[in-house]
Amino acid sequence: IVRTGLMRTFWPVLTCLQPFKGLFHGVLQVSGIRIYTPGEVEAVNGTDARLKCTFQSSSPINADVITVSWSFRPLMQGREESVFHYQQRPYPPLEGIFRKRVMWTGDIMGRDASITIQDVKFIHNGTYICLVKNPPDVHGMVGEIRLHVVTTASFSELLLLALGIGGGIAAVVILLVIFVSCRRCKRRRQRKLEGNEEAPPPRKERKDSTAW
Repeated sequence: IVRTGLMRTFWPVLTCLQPFKGLFHGVLQVSGIRIYTPGEVEAVNGTDARLKCTFQSSSPINADVITVSWSFRPLMQGREESVFHYQQRPYPPLEGIFRKRVMWTGDIMGRDASITIQDVKFIHNGTYICLVKNPPDVHGMVGEIRLHVVTTASFSELLLLALGIGGGIAAVVILLVIFVSCRRCKRRRQRKLEGNEEAPPPRKERKDSTAW
């Protein structure tokens, strides 16, 4: 009787929540893999461009089943092209504009799915899509990177490069100054010690008692 009464009491609530049963079930079952990319990358024509893509998965990383797929969408209208695939080992493209240009620079166990495009050209301008699947965690948003291939480095990059070089030179100069100063101090101490050893001990003057 008590059980029947409880069912009658809570039945309206259960009936209202029934339409959301599938939604709650989906949230519990699939959390979605999360992919992180820098958004935009700038590279000088003829240099190497690293496309960084990291991920977080709610499931343990299984190196035997996890897959990484990179694709390319050009700036102008054109078909999407496969760039790279990873499953237990790297599978670089055998043809197309990325042949012999793509290098795997990621670490699956470190949750890193990055690649590097060597000797980029203006034809490589476009959007790169990073897709990672770690079964059963196979749902989630893809990561996108917009690559800008330019003739020369931007002012900010040149400034950072100049600051880096200047900082390195300043550090070397400071170390040299410290080294030279220490050497000089050491030499001065040695000379002072040698001078003290060579100097004869002071003679004591004898007083004449008859002088009084």
